[in-house]
Amino acid sequence: MLYDLNLHMGYVYDVPASGARHVIRVLPLSLPDRQRLIAGSVTVTPNADERTTFIDFFGQQATSVLVRAPHDRLDIRMQARVMVEAPTMTADLSPELDELREELAELWSVDPASPHHLAGPSPRLAEEPQIAAYAREIAKPGQTVREIALALCARIHKDFTYDPEATTVDTTPKEAFRLQRGVCQDFAHVMIVGLRSLGIPAGYVSGFLRTIPPPGKERLEGADAMHAWVRVWCGETVGYLELDPTNDIPAGSDHIVVAYGRDYADIAPVVGVLKGYGNQKVVQAVDVVPLKS
Repeated sequence: MLYDLNLHMGYVYDVPASGARHVIRVLPLSLPDRQRLIAGSVTVTPNADERTTFIDFFGQQATSVLVRAPHDRLDIRMQARVMVEAPTMTADLSPELDELREELAELWSVDPASPHHLAGPSPRLAEEPQIAAYAREIAKPGQTVREIALALCARIHKDFTYDPEATTVDTTPKEAFRLQRGVCQDFAHVMIVGLRSLGIPAGYVSGFLRTIPPPGKERLEGADAMHAWVRVWCGETVGYLELDPTNDIPAGSDHIVVAYGRDYADIAPVVGVLKGYGNQKVVQAVDVVPLKS
């Protein structure tokens, strides 16, 4: 599937800010046999006094900008054309939990794709006994890692209510689990904590999801949004599987990957510091437009 992407993120400040430095991760990745970035650009207004582009540890392109002059708003725009192929679900060759632990212990690689980075606590994801107990209820003797991951994905989708007013970007998995409400970031974080508690390496995926309007309705401009789902290591033979607990589906051709990390802290679309005070308003609009390939 071929897509044109347009993203606008705006930050409006009550009082002009100055001395702002931000790191931006919004451009889709190129991934072998999965996704190809044909062209893309990121623009920032006001113009940055300093701008550098680099590849971070996990392999995604990031843009660092410094704006010295006072400004009452910051606009970030991304345009891209990307080709996406749906990952194929083959026969389940993933091991059971005991075998997975043995494979992980014998794996010495610590390169960016290594599951060792996704096997323990990370900046935003501490161990949570209640989530661990919830995950243990899912894992049945004799199940494969893929079966467990699919079952946990389905249960979170069933038990949790999508509610954008219930949580914020800083809500912890513990609090989201207590509420059993939240957004894609919350669902992904809870699932990751649950899988890791079972000894299954799991990480966070940031990207875009094309939304399809109801039959007979026109697609709305800016109706799409940045999305999050989960990357699960299913052993050396299978490798990684991506699951979307918000929708209880495997990631498909409508899922466009921007970044991989341990949790949201690794791959937040925009992170930075600035000099200023007062409140700020954030606006975001995304268009994911399918094209004829």
